[in-house]
Amino acid sequence: MAISLQCFLFLICISIFSSTMAATDPPLTLDYYKSTCPNVFDIVKKEMECHVLYDPRNAAFILRLHFHDCFVQGCDGSILLDDTIELQGEKKASTNGLNSLKGFRIIDKIKNKLESECPGIVSCADILTIAARDAVILVGGPYWHVPVGRKDSKTASYDLAMENIPSANEGLLSIIAKFLYQGLSVTDMVALSGAHTIGMARCESFRARIYGDFEATSGKNPISDSYLSELRSVCPAIIGSGDNNVTAMDNVTPNLFDNSFYHTLLRGEGLLNSDQELYSSLFGMETKSLVQKYAADPVAFFNQFSDSMVKLGNITNSDSFVNGEVRKNCRFVNT
Repeated sequence: MAISLQCFLFLICISIFSSTMAATDPPLTLDYYKSTCPNVFDIVKKEMECHVLYDPRNAAFILRLHFHDCFVQGCDGSILLDDTIELQGEKKASTNGLNSLKGFRIIDKIKNKLESECPGIVSCADILTIAARDAVILVGGPYWHVPVGRKDSKTASYDLAMENIPSANEGLLSIIAKFLYQGLSVTDMVALSGAHTIGMARCESFRARIYGDFEATSGKNPISDSYLSELRSVCPAIIGSGDNNVTAMDNVTPNLFDNSFYHTLLRGEGLLNSDQELYSSLFGMETKSLVQKYAADPVAFFNQFSDSMVKLGNITNSDSFVNGEVRKNCRFVNT
């Protein structure tokens, strides 16, 4: 039953996806800046080293920014645009946590460094994509090559942010459909969800989980009960009370990029409903098997995460290649 439903979703979403992608998008390359800004990767790396050393949570902030950017119009830097009189940005969309996204100042600082080194050359979209890779490495995660050559979009889409980005309480089949729409497989989805091995979640995002089926999935064992009590002390049941209180999505190794996230799902202790669905959903035969695989084999997780991050970064905005630009300031379209 689960497989047939997933196949049905795949057929629907892949047809939509195929109709929206341009076959003639200019290819991204590893040496795009070889002659115009040869130090771009070193500059981004050094800046990220400073920020992650100062606060390891900055790695999760940048990784989340990259994901939310690529799911709306492709990886085009649209998430970085501030609201103006003429443009409604994506930052205030509820799926982006109503301004809970962070890391923008880090991208600003990297952009300023690159504008001093090679003005008008490196796009904000490329900066964010490179920074996301370096962020993962700096907290113990895998390396992958980052193809570059993106242009920055002159537009953003609040509506697409609301439609395309999975929410914390979304069902498994709906999340699968959103990944398929982006050209990402179920395997990509489970691997990319492993990014939740770092970072924090707000009470508003996990309240429904800890006052819902947390006890049922975790088996009501004493350790899980203690963890649940701790979570409820951070996040009161009353909506509006403590909404912005935060806790780690991986309570074992919150600042280390490893496969611990999948072990929390095996224990039924996933913090977000959307995460625990990967293992506990009745429709999740394939996702459950992948969770078990990545929990048992960290190398397999790292390898797939790297491959899936390349696929994520290669989601393009066809319009930006034609009408895009290299922003001087990542928050605003060039005047």
